[in-house]
Amino acid sequence: MRALVVSDLHANAEALRSVMNRVRRKKFEEVVCLGDFVGYGAQPNQVLDVMRTMKARKLYIRGNHDRVVAGVEDGTGFNHAAKFAALWTRDRLSAPNRHFLRDLPLGPMLQENVLLCHGSPHDEDEYVFTEQHAAQVFGVHDAPIILYGHTHLPVIFSMDAKGRVKGNSVRRETILRLDPSKRYLINPGSVGQPRDRNPDASFAMLDSERMTVQFFRVPYDIGKTQATILKAGLPRILADRLSNGT
Repeated sequence: MRALVVSDLHANAEALRSVMNRVRRKKFEEVVCLGDFVGYGAQPNQVLDVMRTMKARKLYIRGNHDRVVAGVEDGTGFNHAAKFAALWTRDRLSAPNRHFLRDLPLGPMLQENVLLCHGSPHDEDEYVFTEQHAAQVFGVHDAPIILYGHTHLPVIFSMDAKGRVKGNSVRRETILRLDPSKRYLINPGSVGQPRDRNPDASFAMLDSERMTVQFFRVPYDIGKTQATILKAGLPRILADRLSNGT
């Protein structure tokens, strides 16, 4: 698998556009999206139109915001801003995009030796932050590489043959060679709403044959995205937080 890996797009078309411009000359056969195409942002149809019509092989799973926007659940448990945005989005999707969201498969999805999930393999709402939590995930699932999203934080956890787990946040653009004797839990970060105090869109490219993963950060027009959120009448916090990546 040589794949572009994105997650948590959150209806941010400006960020997605910058990502696609960055990878225009990159070679990849698959596009992986680990969920949350929509929610928070004010450009759901623009984002879904791009992702729905990608030419590469599409390996997509749903996220928790996708689930609510598609009408599978009513948003109980969401905070006010998240629920407001989800219900706002639900009323504004085009028919093709509404059907697309409803048909997104629930993870986990196994492709070759790579497992795709949103939160964790057994719960799309679960946040994996710590080495202890990562060890639990490794203990339940035996895929060599697990890709996940939901936290909006680019990070890589590894587990060696003795079961020792080590986690590292990815603070900048970098390429890492993966050790075939280890297993990995990899989060590409968020395209549409980064939360690691870096406002630039975050994504990754995985080559499971060469055993490399490359993390990227790309700037985008945050002011334009913020303007669309405010013009739509969505909660101001959803615009403000984009400026400092929190």
